[in-house]
Amino acid sequence: MERTNDSTLTEFVLVGLSAHPKLQTVFFVLVLWMYLMILLGNGVLISVIICDSHLHTPMYFFLCNLSFVDICYTSSSVPLILDNFLTVRKRVSFSGCMVQMFLSFAMGATECVLLGMMALDRYVAICYPLRYPVIMSKNTYVLMAAGSWATGLVDSVVQTSLAMQLPFCANNVINHFVCEILAVLKLACADISINVISMAGSNLIVLVIPLLVISISYIFIVTTILRIPSTEGKRKAFSTCSAHLTVVIIFYGTIFFMYAKPKSKSSVGADNQDIIEALLSLFYGVMTPMLNPLIYSLRNKDVKAAVKNMLGRRNSDGI
Repeated sequence: MERTNDSTLTEFVLVGLSAHPKLQTVFFVLVLWMYLMILLGNGVLISVIICDSHLHTPMYFFLCNLSFVDICYTSSSVPLILDNFLTVRKRVSFSGCMVQMFLSFAMGATECVLLGMMALDRYVAICYPLRYPVIMSKNTYVLMAAGSWATGLVDSVVQTSLAMQLPFCANNVINHFVCEILAVLKLACADISINVISMAGSNLIVLVIPLLVISISYIFIVTTILRIPSTEGKRKAFSTCSAHLTVVIIFYGTIFFMYAKPKSKSSVGADNQDIIEALLSLFYGVMTPMLNPLIYSLRNKDVKAAVKNMLGRRNSDGI
């Protein structure tokens, strides 16, 4: 453990799956493949939305932001995870750890709020279809997206600043693949009550409130859809929301399991539980961003048509 003359911690050690070398090799290949799919899938989705004028609508604007958030989130953590799999005990500087923690937390919080904004968009589109163009004007949906980014960045600044002020005087070994905030807080040798209260407030703002917005929006959406007389009309209305709802269930189901109950002092000494928590975090951090473009493209005729048109134009240019 490296320390300066005044006993200030200068680095952390990321344990990850160092006790399971065979699993490290398997997970390295798996995570690398998933990361490449994330870059490809979300990159193609962003390109299609930007290039096709028919997709220049609020829904696809939010989807473009979601894909960009997913790329930023995974790029802030996956390279460190892959490096961790190649070394027995990965060392990372204190400043490097805080920067990675800030970026990951900011992107995760931004995505939470953004999913809530996307639910509001679907609510207006289905419940007030005639007024939708007026209510969801360009200024409105741009401000909604900007608000999502601002909320995530400010929240991350607060949580990271509070974590940086803590003394880490005994243990610098993080039982995780990356500098995840709850895993870092477990190492503090001082009272972290303020951090716990702050994390609870963060959970309320970026988890509970957006989820309430999503839940209430879908209650009104389902009520409106059930009033549609034709079966075909109901099917079309449900299809516009099914992709978003699927992403919400996967995203919030995993993140609530990890972050809903922050602890001031860890009473759990079992390494197996730490590994399970780390693997769940890995699932949230890699699997969800990989599935998002698949879910939206497979369930969306407009995106499929835009991809075919873009490929067709490229083939024509090549000929």
